[in-house]
Amino acid sequence: MAIVTPEKTPTGERTASRSHEKGPRMTSMVRRLHVDRRYLPVLGTFVVLALILVIGGVRYDNFLSPGVLANLFINNSFLIVLAVGMTFVILTGGIDLSVGAVLALSAVSAASLLQSGVPVLVVLPLVVLVGSVIGLLIGIMVHVFEVQPFIATLAGMFFARGLCFVIAPESIPISDETFVAIASWDTWIAGQWRMTTSVVVALVVVALAFYLLHYTQFGRTVYAIGGGEQSARLMGLPVARTKVLVYVISGTCAGLGGLLFAMYSRSGYSLTGVAMELDAIAAVVIGGTILTGGTGFVLGSVLGVLVLGLIQTVITFEGTLSSWWTKIFIGALLLVFVVLQRVLAARRT
Repeated sequence: MAIVTPEKTPTGERTASRSHEKGPRMTSMVRRLHVDRRYLPVLGTFVVLALILVIGGVRYDNFLSPGVLANLFINNSFLIVLAVGMTFVILTGGIDLSVGAVLALSAVSAASLLQSGVPVLVVLPLVVLVGSVIGLLIGIMVHVFEVQPFIATLAGMFFARGLCFVIAPESIPISDETFVAIASWDTWIAGQWRMTTSVVVALVVVALAFYLLHYTQFGRTVYAIGGGEQSARLMGLPVARTKVLVYVISGTCAGLGGLLFAMYSRSGYSLTGVAMELDAIAAVVIGGTILTGGTGFVLGSVLGVLVLGLIQTVITFEGTLSSWWTKIFIGALLLVFVVLQRVLAARRT
């Protein structure tokens, strides 16, 4: 029985080979043009930041001057540090309401210790350690005793704020010469961009956080817990240690943020940082971190802080608007970004 095979022509072979070559090329081009959905919220934050810069530059003189942009970092350095710590917590699906009170406790403790004559080299690490200890206690409550993060951090907030009023019922000025010298240090880049101690510390914290989240097993575990804690356990990841450590990191960042705020204000006051935890959460959400955890970036949180700072700067330049318009714009942005997150989550599902 004869078997008939289809005849192959040279033209057909060339056509097939050409189509075979075009296929991978087209696929690779599509992949290059395709944007990962994880980056869309951050991309949205960047677009909002660019729009505010363009509108401010067109509407106001000197809005885009190096001095104004440098002050944006100087005035928000402590909030950048707070937002970095909050990013770690939210990536695991948690929340930390204590950071504003811990920031105030750190600043008040620094002012009180310096007024008592304690050396600066002892005060600086000690007040940061205060935040770390409170973060450790909260982390133990959340993981070991399985207290909801909202309740555990709310308890930490009341505890830290109460200690503030016990330590300093009134504002304490900081006049220690060494501390003032550290706080007053600055340098100029290219003769126009001013860098201060607080800005340098904030940038170092951002760099360390970026490395931890993207280049270490700890960072991969943080993302895994946010994606699904049970799945992370089944993969053999150190879930317990990581859940406690993210609150330690958040508390440490709050303690360091209090130190930076003390440098900024040269005083310690018990009512410092009231509702600042909400600003930190808003910056993180606007920066593209999803509240349910598993998706987000430290650099996005920094962009979120800059968006909040630029809104305040625009209102200052306008001169006729109440400062409460800042809260209105932030609330509107939050609603937009939360809706965007829900849409992206629904499409992913």
